Amino acid sequence: MNRNLIALVLIIFAFAGIRSQTPFSFNDLMNVKRVGDPQLSPDGKTVAFTTGVVNMAENRVLTHIYTVKIDGSDQKQLTTGERSHSSPRWSPDGKHIAYTTGGQIWTMEIDGDDKEQVTKISSGAGNPVWSPDGKWIAFNSDIYPECNSDDCNKAEDDKAETSKVKAKVTERLLFKHWNEWRDRKRTHVFVVSSKGGAATDLTPGDFDSPPYGASTGADYAFSPDSRELVFLRNPDKVEAISTNSDVYTVSLSNKIQKNITVTNKGYDASPVYTADGKYILFRSQPTATFEADRWRIMRYNRSTGETVELTRGFDLQPDNITVSPDGRTVYFTAGERGKSIIFSVPVEPDLRLRSATFVKPVITRGFAGDLNVTPDGRTFVFSSSSMIAPAEIWRVNADGSGLTAITRGNNGLRLSNAEELVWKGALNSSIHGFLLKPTNFDPNRKYPLIVLIHGGPQGAWNDNWGYRWNPQIFANAGYIVFMPNPRGSTGYGQKFVNDISADWGGKAFIDIKNGVADVIKRPYIDKTKIGAAGASYGGYMVDWILGHNNDPRFKFKTLVSHAGVYNLESMASTTEEIWFVNWEFKGMPWENPVNYQRWSPHRFVNNFNTPTLVTAGELDFRVPVDQSLQLFTALQLKNVESKLIVFPDEGHWILKPQNSEFWYKNVLDWFEKHLREG
Repeated sequence: MNRNLIALVLIIFAFAGIRSQTPFSFNDLMNVKRVGDPQLSPDGKTVAFTTGVVNMAENRVLTHIYTVKIDGSDQKQLTTGERSHSSPRWSPDGKHIAYTTGGQIWTMEIDGDDKEQVTKISSGAGNPVWSPDGKWIAFNSDIYPECNSDDCNKAEDDKAETSKVKAKVTERLLFKHWNEWRDRKRTHVFVVSSKGGAATDLTPGDFDSPPYGASTGADYAFSPDSRELVFLRNPDKVEAISTNSDVYTVSLSNKIQKNITVTNKGYDASPVYTADGKYILFRSQPTATFEADRWRIMRYNRSTGETVELTRGFDLQPDNITVSPDGRTVYFTAGERGKSIIFSVPVEPDLRLRSATFVKPVITRGFAGDLNVTPDGRTFVFSSSSMIAPAEIWRVNADGSGLTAITRGNNGLRLSNAEELVWKGALNSSIHGFLLKPTNFDPNRKYPLIVLIHGGPQGAWNDNWGYRWNPQIFANAGYIVFMPNPRGSTGYGQKFVNDISADWGGKAFIDIKNGVADVIKRPYIDKTKIGAAGASYGGYMVDWILGHNNDPRFKFKTLVSHAGVYNLESMASTTEEIWFVNWEFKGMPWENPVNYQRWSPHRFVNNFNTPTLVTAGELDFRVPVDQSLQLFTALQLKNVESKLIVFPDEGHWILKPQNSEFWYKNVLDWFEKHLREG
């Protein structure tokens, strides 16, 4: 090796060493490969999955489909080009993969060859599901309910596109959702030959399938004999005040529908057939209008019509249902204390036994999702991430041994470990959360503290990876980051969840304040430099702090409110899912004004004096932008230092890469100004 080559090698290694010592930044976050949606082949030997890569110049994430052997070998990229490809789904014989691109369903051979377009429907197609016999593919499409042909739908779209009048007209509620106007359109389930051709609407009528709020994606499935399909719809007249998502079956031959959960008025979701066709399993909530109620796994007997609960006595939230190949066991994930654990329950437990619960933990490590089981039932394949590791595809033996990463797309990141904390909150209850330090942490220094408050309020900070509100960005900008899970957080039992309703600024506020008071006892935290930030309910809590920043133990020096609920009385009639405010505050403002007046931050404007950055998306229909505008107006009129940033092309979340960069920069600059300068 000549001297010049040796010098070049040394420079490369030196640069790599410097890069590895550089704290994690926004650019690093955007360079993370977004691995997800693992789908195990029918023979259990190969995993199809997606990987998204950020293109900052084009302001988007480009997603493509890959396969990899279950042992991690022979990774292949199956799709290319400038259009994203997603939702890979194996055909039952394992010879083809269905997927979505350009708003249509396609199929390809498992080596990526012979790509064929299956749907050519003007209203678009997504979420493909194969029939067990391989002859059909079910999918979702947004259509005009009065239309009975694709030509009719196209004509209506063309008329709306070419008209100079852009007025929005509606005669019902739930006419908008998250960040889109729904106008007259409804989501329906269609079926099409896997070889292509005309599609058939299996759920005609003026309703959505799946309904808003209940859906986790493709909430429909074929029976083992491919003659029937199970799906969701809400039969109630005013959907905006109802969580009554029911499970229906429909015959592919005569299109007759049957409601199998007609007596349950809460959410029903995630239906799936057992392999022998004897049962339909689904998740269910018993309480009407309460979207954060305890989820149960139910078993419906197709012959007798009997429905029983399989998860009685289990006090967490089942998700991600999958049935073992032998049909004897239901596997699912559930959040517990910031983790997502794999559990099991028998399909046919002896219900005569007085067992506290038939549910048993299987894999208690990590944050599992997208659960798959090999045909022999011995191995799980799933996605998993943590605060120090972006999502990858993993496998583990059913006994918990042999945990191995199948993909390794994001090695070499320098990240901060999360420390788990427990402290005493309101009513002397134990409260749990996380603490992150900078990667170059020096115990002899004093650091400012940033408190991140999660949304929901029935949500949680978990030990998983995220792109919005990524705590590594804040920690590695030189802050200690505290992430409390106060009352209302999921993963701590249903009573803990329930305790937030009609008490938004009560016990949860005490839980957070007591956590901050406990954290600042650490000698490396400067208790004179504390900031807080949050979105949605987290933004509500920031707005609440503005009017109640009077704890004798510490003061918040600055605040950041994103999409925060500021005026409960006005938001009740401008948010789209009215069942939410109905439950949380026990009616609408004219029905029960006490709860709204007691817990609305806007009633405490006279106490506002903390510098506050306000951010929002103009397309946010969950917490409409007027909430942030009202807050900023009050801050300005009270002569409180404040700044407003509104993104006209974003909804509840700031998702576009360049907007995300702008948001992170402004938030960090705000904290730099108020917690570090001077």
